[in-house]
Amino acid sequence: MSRALPKYNKRRVTFIGGAAAVALSGTVIAGFALAGESPDSGAKNARTLAGPGTITCPDVRSKLPAVPASAKAEVDRNLALLNTQIQEANKRLVDTVGQGGPNFVQNAILGPLKDKRVATVNRIATAIGRTAAKPQGLDSLATCTLNGAGTNAGGGAAGKPQAGGNKGNAGNAGNAGNAGNAGNAGNGAAGTITCPDVRSKLPAVPASAKAEVDRNLDLLNTQIREANTRLVNTVGQGGPNFVQNAILGPLKDKRVATVNRIATAIGRTAAKPQGLDSLAACTLNK
Repeated sequence: MSRALPKYNKRRVTFIGGAAAVALSGTVIAGFALAGESPDSGAKNARTLAGPGTITCPDVRSKLPAVPASAKAEVDRNLALLNTQIQEANKRLVDTVGQGGPNFVQNAILGPLKDKRVATVNRIATAIGRTAAKPQGLDSLATCTLNGAGTNAGGGAAGKPQAGGNKGNAGNAGNAGNAGNAGNAGNGAAGTITCPDVRSKLPAVPASAKAEVDRNLDLLNTQIREANTRLVNTVGQGGPNFVQNAILGPLKDKRVATVNRIATAIGRTAAKPQGLDSLAACTLNK
């Protein structure tokens, strides 16, 4: 019996040791299963989320004709503004990752950036055109793209500032002297956009400018209607500042550009009206 005890104790030790090994192996396997990937691949995913995209815009400077000396300061100022706004848009990509729906980046960042660029390149063309042939078609350079976008929950792509891109400050359209804000359809819970009337603030319009002025006044009304439609279509999207950032802000930029075109058209043959851009900001009424 004394000889049997050592054998029993040996078997007991072997069994306990084996069970411990199995438990340890299970813990290790579970650890790898929970991790799902190596530390290296995790680092790659972290980089993807940190830099999911960058905005790229067509270069404007290289498409300009010779700039008259009298226009150089204004042109350079607007070219610098194009770059600044690309940087701001890229920063916004980073700050809004995960916000909004699948069209958030297009609606809240790329669309407004295009509007700003249209306004800026129009100012550049106007500055050159005062003393030389006015360049045409610069607004074809307004559209920017998002490159290298990673997976951003909610469609909000992020990116880093891009050096040297042109950006401009949109404002191509405007909200014309809308008689009574035509196009402010009752949008129910979405609210209704109301803008100051431009037509009633204009001086006498020369006959030579009437067609261009009327066209831009109609454009103002059209863009209010588009903004109101967008209010309805985007109900529930984005954060608390979505309407301001994605609808009212871009609309103001469009209105600034449009009323500036109206003022320029009148100013060719009469005194150019001043301060029309103070009519650009619109409000949301519930």
